[in-house]
Amino acid sequence: MASDHEILANLPHRPPFLWVDRIIEQGNGRIITEKDIDPQLDVFQGHFPDYPLLPGVLLCEAIFQTGALLIAKDSEANGLAGGLPVLTRIKSAKFKHEVRPGDIIRMEVELTDREGPAWFLKGRLSVADKTALTVHFACTTKSLSA
Repeated sequence: MASDHEILANLPHRPPFLWVDRIIEQGNGRIITEKDIDPQLDVFQGHFPDYPLLPGVLLCEAIFQTGALLIAKDSEANGLAGGLPVLTRIKSAKFKHEVRPGDIIRMEVELTDREGPAWFLKGRLSVADKTALTVHFACTTKSLSA
């Protein structure tokens, strides 16, 4: 399991917008991460006070951040120049199960193809082995130099 330092070293995101707590497994074009959903998150005060749910856009973000970690690790392993991962496409997002306060979400992302600077990925987010979201997406890396 990877340390917090490894996550922070490979993601540009920081709290309160960091949606990955730990890397469970990585390798062979695939990564699995998890996030504990704190019942005290401010988002639950408004979405929705009487039936709190984590918004789907944040579920997508957790998958996209996991994809950014995969891109960083794959780039490193293949001697490619790093950069800021930028989302370029979201396709076929399907929401199947809700995420509630106190849940642990698990993100699985797999690299499906790579063409030049473009990375094509598919992701699955689950709660207690129930699929909550599936999505196909693409990213590119942007140089951090001015």
